Amino acid sequence: MIDKVAWIHVVDGRILSTRSHGKDAYYLPGGKREPGESDVETLVREVSEELTVDIDPASSALFGVFAAQAHGREAGVLVQMTCYTAEYRGSLAPSNEIAELAWLSYADRDRVSPVDQIIFDHLRDTGQLA
Repeated sequence: MIDKVAWIHVVDGRILSTRSHGKDAYYLPGGKREPGESDVETLVREVSEELTVDIDPASSALFGVFAAQAHGREAGVLVQMTCYTAEYRGSLAPSNEIAELAWLSYADRDRVSPVDQIIFDHLRDTGQLA
């Protein structure tokens, strides 16, 4: 199981997603924990590295935990995504590891990784994603 932390940021029925250089799918901002890091510390570090903004740790709230087949990995390798909402400071901009930022709707579900598809379903079912 691959454990990751992700940021859920929805505005006007669209969710912020990223595409890394050389990748064919969009992913929610976030990534893997470093040894000894908490979920929130990972969230703050990863979002800063990817999107050049500062997450306010005090505003972070657990959104949910989702699991699915890991995108681009052999069958049976699962990813577990622990998702948080949080406020941020700064202007969203892709870092050097991110090729593109995109605001996706439910119609873009087929453009994201399998675990993100489950998150998209949950957001649609709860009326948060257009």
